[in-house]
Amino acid sequence: MARRTIDITIPDLTGKRALVTGASDGMGLGIAARLAEAGAEVIMPVRNRGKGERAINRIRKTAPDAKLELASLDLSSLDSVAALGEGLRAAGRPIHLLINNAGVMQPPDRQTTADGFEIQFGTNHLGHVALVGALLPLLRAGRARVTSQISIAARSGRINWDDLNWEQGYHGQRAYSQSKIAFGLFGLELDRRSRTHGWGITSNLSHPGVAPTSLLAARPELGRSEDTPQIRMIRRLSERGILLGTVETAKLPALLAATSPDAQGGTLYGPSGIGNLGGPPAQHRLYAPLRSVEEAARVWDVSVQLANCTFPVA
Repeated sequence: MARRTIDITIPDLTGKRALVTGASDGMGLGIAARLAEAGAEVIMPVRNRGKGERAINRIRKTAPDAKLELASLDLSSLDSVAALGEGLRAAGRPIHLLINNAGVMQPPDRQTTADGFEIQFGTNHLGHVALVGALLPLLRAGRARVTSQISIAARSGRINWDDLNWEQGYHGQRAYSQSKIAFGLFGLELDRRSRTHGWGITSNLSHPGVAPTSLLAARPELGRSEDTPQIRMIRRLSERGILLGTVETAKLPALLAATSPDAQGGTLYGPSGIGNLGGPPAQHRLYAPLRSVEEAARVWDVSVQLANCTFPVA
């Protein structure tokens, strides 16, 4: 089946400073490249510096004048997040766009972060919570837009309040859904609190649909020695243009949410095709697990405590 070209126009971002997590490969690399091509100065915090340098070389093949900066970051370590925040705050330069894109998905066995959190909850959610807290003065100075990448997995499931760390009866898919629901609720609450306290930050959500990204591919560091059956099926369907997106289209909702003059805070953007699996990016109705203001406030309070960060009330 022939696949039609899907793309969006990115506005001129000259003079803007952006930070993209997970920018060393996959969607994150594509997002960083498009921002750089539009004139933004892009900070690319990565765990593996060699991989980050290769990513920069790839971007400069199509954008030789791209303004790119590598930094060190391991979202599974709150100390690493704090160190990045300290360095960027010391430099004192405002950040105008923050795209919280990095994540891990469904390790076959329960693993924990350096701080003892279940790895999906700790990396996908708490690491980014800590990052927003660490960068808050720079985000406020830049009147930033913060776009947090969730997942279609957030349309069902719940927060496992009795066992946030899945110490009893670990279930990889449910733990992944929890991490994305929690992160989505946090992103929505960030927008509400920014408006209440005058932080000047706009916060929204995006999701990539379903596409053959690296999330379900072989990840020896997560205990997955080979590609999952799911990713093999996703690749086949994507190649044939059946329902699903591609790595190229999967990055578009986050780019739309982060850069469009019409994108709003407190909203969700994702593919507009059947089942929101693929297709052009558009605004969606919030998934049911993301609609409770009370649940969002609870997630906020617990998360900032666990992530050991503070947010001002003015």
